[in-house]
Amino acid sequence: MNSRQTDFEREIAQLLVSSLNLALDADSIDPEAPLFREGLGLDSIDMLEIALAISQHYGIQLRSDDPENGVIFASLRALAATIGARRT
Repeated sequence: MNSRQTDFEREIAQLLVSSLNLALDADSIDPEAPLFREGLGLDSIDMLEIALAISQHYGIQLRSDDPENGVIFASLRALAATIGARRT
């Protein structure tokens, strides 16, 4: 298991920290740890704010009714993979 952030994961982690005003350093986010509940402790409102920040920053849409949200937002690494795959 590789728990080191890639450069792209670090970029997204910094976006999460700034858009959610998290009181932690972006580098301290384990890319494989859950973003919600026992991980960073984020909730559904945070998910909406993350989706908005990603839309504004990367120009991709993450919908609140997407059945894949559990997978997309599972971890920083999963979120980075989704953004990377959907960017044009």
